[in-house]
Amino acid sequence: MERIVLATGNAGKIREFEQAFSHMNISCVPVKEICQVPEPEETGTTFMENALLKARYYSEQTGLPCLADDSGLVVDALNGAPGVYSARYAGEHGDDVANNNKLIAQLQGKHNRSAHYVCALALVYPDGTSVTAEAACDGEIQDTPIGTNGFGYDPYFYVPQFGKTMAELDIDTKETISHRGKALQELVKQVGR
Repeated sequence: MERIVLATGNAGKIREFEQAFSHMNISCVPVKEICQVPEPEETGTTFMENALLKARYYSEQTGLPCLADDSGLVVDALNGAPGVYSARYAGEHGDDVANNNKLIAQLQGKHNRSAHYVCALALVYPDGTSVTAEAACDGEIQDTPIGTNGFGYDPYFYVPQFGKTMAELDIDTKETISHRGKALQELVKQVGR
């Protein structure tokens, strides 16, 4: 059975990746179960650059194929911000309240509220070859948070086709429309060829 190292410690992502590869002869192992190394600095200017950077780094560290993702929110009226800085938009990494407050403040007076969740996936092999996929989920940013089935920008990210925010959708619906779910389907197709 082939092993793929996952460049994440996020339990939800690990479960999603394991499920995606479950029909193949591939086992997914979180990187922390294989080696303890410092995380690489994400210096890319695009989601794909960061995904490739992380996948290459951990593949070199472990000698195994590595799957990494980078994702975030792109808001058209803010020229693509917060983009690759989505998790640290307001300064501190992972401060959802501060990030959302800054986002809503930046959007005041702007009529265009279109936004996209974007996910880039990169699977890098020890010989340097790679398989990549990128997908988006389109929506709009609203001023008032609604819903508790999510994190980050989900309570503000309105999905018109369902008439709900991402944080109001159940997990099964989310997986069918999510940027990560769509990118993962595409990547698995390419790996299975």
